[in-house]
Amino acid sequence: MRDTGLSLPGRSSKPRGNGVTILIDNGVPLQLFQDTINSSEAYIDFVKFGWGTAVVTKHLEQKIACLQEHGVNFFFGGTLFEKFISQKKVTEFKKFIHQFGCRYIEISNGTINMSNREKAAYIKEFSKDFIVFSEVGAKDSDKSQHQNASEWVEWIIEDIEAGASKVITEARESGTSGICQSNGEMRMEIVEKILETGIDLQRMIFEAPSKKLQTAFIQIAGPNVNLANIPFSDAIPLETLRLGLRSDTFSLNERCIITKQHEVNKVSSDSIEYFI
Repeated sequence: MRDTGLSLPGRSSKPRGNGVTILIDNGVPLQLFQDTINSSEAYIDFVKFGWGTAVVTKHLEQKIACLQEHGVNFFFGGTLFEKFISQKKVTEFKKFIHQFGCRYIEISNGTINMSNREKAAYIKEFSKDFIVFSEVGAKDSDKSQHQNASEWVEWIIEDIEAGASKVITEARESGTSGICQSNGEMRMEIVEKILETGIDLQRMIFEAPSKKLQTAFIQIAGPNVNLANIPFSDAIPLETLRLGLRSDTFSLNERCIITKQHEVNKVSSDSIEYFI
């Protein structure tokens, strides 16, 4: 970032544990992948190879080599984990991820019929050898609407206690499930419950595939909120949102509702309406 003399929100340098940006690769062409990482590496902490694209991506090895060259971490989407588990192939899953030198894995239960307690057992097992990101929330929008805020908080706490380094809130790449309603609006009752409970926001990652969601989470939790499922085209635009360089977050310092971790006030649906 260039020195301009402007007063902007502080952003830590990599490797960072807060203010993390996770791009989702849904099969982008190799040249686009490499160009994006090369031009924006300072603002990208992870790339998630979404869904099961790691199985069919032709240039996966080259993409991973590019990430390693530029100091960007990676992991495979939780749906791939669920596919292996659904076929009772835990050993095969471990062999597959070891093949690519994975340090991080995502463990979820958003698709298959698995209780959070069962998921937590997998988190405990895999956290012995990997850094685990867990995910809460169903991918099916109808099912997710019946998962209430108290359940979400219980699952988040259970995952952290089982050994998850960070917990991801489901929104899908479309932003229409999990922590979002089917029309794309955020389920504020879940966000409020997370804040009320005092869960360390450094342990949370919010999926925010759209500018609308990115803006809302930045306004709720500040410029150093952890965000995932970011499209490859949004690496730099998201950073400008974090720094208050766009009209959406222009008055970030004045309007940010939560300025410091552990200084959390209850956020009402009315107070956030402006931002979403």
